[in-house]
Amino acid sequence: MDVFSSLMDGFATALTPMNLLYAVIGVILGSAVGVLPGLGPAMTIALLLPVTYVLEPTSAFIMFAGIYYGGMYGGSTTSILLNTPGESSSVVTAIEGNRMAKAGRAAQALATAAIGSFVAGTIGTALLAVFAPIVVEFAVSLGSPSYFAIMVLALLAVTAVLGSSRLRGFASLGLGLAIGLVGMDSVTGQRRLTFGQPLLADGLDIVVVAVAIFAVGEALWVAAHMRRTPLYVIPVGRPWMGKQDWKRSWKPWLRGTAFGFPFGALPAGGAEIPTFLSYVTEKRLSKHPEEFGKGAIEGVAGPEAANNAAAAGTMTPLLALGLPTNATAAVMLAAFVQFGIQPGPLLFANEGPLVWALIASLFIGNFLLLLINLPLAPMWAKILQLPRPYLYAGILFFATLGAYSVNLQAFDLLLLLVLGALGFMMRRFGLPVLPLILGVILGPRIEGQLRKSLQLSAGDPAGLLSEPIAVVIYIILAIILMWPLLFKLYRRNRPAPLLSANATRGNEPTDVARGTVSHGSHRADGKSKGDAGDDGDGGDGNG
Repeated sequence: MDVFSSLMDGFATALTPMNLLYAVIGVILGSAVGVLPGLGPAMTIALLLPVTYVLEPTSAFIMFAGIYYGGMYGGSTTSILLNTPGESSSVVTAIEGNRMAKAGRAAQALATAAIGSFVAGTIGTALLAVFAPIVVEFAVSLGSPSYFAIMVLALLAVTAVLGSSRLRGFASLGLGLAIGLVGMDSVTGQRRLTFGQPLLADGLDIVVVAVAIFAVGEALWVAAHMRRTPLYVIPVGRPWMGKQDWKRSWKPWLRGTAFGFPFGALPAGGAEIPTFLSYVTEKRLSKHPEEFGKGAIEGVAGPEAANNAAAAGTMTPLLALGLPTNATAAVMLAAFVQFGIQPGPLLFANEGPLVWALIASLFIGNFLLLLINLPLAPMWAKILQLPRPYLYAGILFFATLGAYSVNLQAFDLLLLLVLGALGFMMRRFGLPVLPLILGVILGPRIEGQLRKSLQLSAGDPAGLLSEPIAVVIYIILAIILMWPLLFKLYRRNRPAPLLSANATRGNEPTDVARGTVSHGSHRADGKSKGDAGDDGDGGDGNG
């Protein structure tokens, strides 16, 4: 009952005319940015961080929430119409969504994506409202050793699953931790990594870092690979769904929600894994498996619901523990710090009205998304035709303006340029961006919890294992880090499967052997009827 009354108070705050206006602005901005390939909600929030200095924190976070949900939905539009996912979590949506669009069913694909996002987002936000206070009650009972272990787990687990290799992920994390060390030591007062520059004594402003890495780095990367050929956008009518489309979509929406929320709440979850699991599940459960790969509506409904449910799940560790699990949550955590709000278990106690208004605004933003995106889908398609040079020139302009407005110092512009070049080089060499941002934000907090733990144990490292939760977390962490090695050893020591004598000799082949030989000849020729059809599908998808 306490949760319900707090949520009602949150609705009373979020439904004031001014806050409702910021929710509408956030949803429209998020949808527009999510539609454009290469952009995303993280970059949009990073660009708007300096602008929100003049706003009340509640209004700013309501707008950020609208941008977050709008960006998650907008990525599906690009996936369906261009076969170009705006976000990594929209990759699976492109598999069936673009095939539906090429078959003249773009309107139905966009409609099931919009309604699925609404259903999953609403259920996910309700679960957030129920479970976040429970997580907070548990977190308040933890001490510094457990907090240190949880932060290390979140940092290393997210880093281990990102990027093309673990080495690149940990290299990015190392860069972020190094940037987070810049400034004055809070205990000894010694300057670290300032290189004699007094303006670095207070450390690097997280707003400047976020804008440089996300916006400037991405703009430089796109400019270096600019394509002059105009994009071909599939025409879109007014989104609608027939009776059969509804019948085939509602179960995938619910199953996608069940996949998305738990993975979004995990430290190393994210939206990529549940969207893939949802797609595989729908393919197995579908009564029309032959349509998969050719434009099955279940392949759009399920993954898109999982995507938005994961977005709601991501807010649980962010609000309850102060732990971001994706890039957008990391930038929102930076926004909390910008407003002088300490994220973590005490957030609900110290900033209860703000938190519940934020959760209520997620319900409102979800409804606004459905209300706005269904009629405006044709307009979002036209935004895709915006010339890229104009778009990224505008991004660089606002990034420069935003970075300068933080401290009104020209030195921040130099930092913006240097860190923007770092963001470009990270993309060039395949280093994921999120571990760097997490390192910058969580690095000082991890250092603080480590020092507090060692002070309580008089410098004895065993003090880090003084709580049962910390011990369990370190065991989980060891499993995560050692799993690839253990799996490799298992595969190496696994006995090879025994082949039948007939299949080995190839003399007087049985039916099984004939099937094996026939299959092998088809693979060698590459001209079998079934294989040719598959190749054709693959070529079409790439095109």
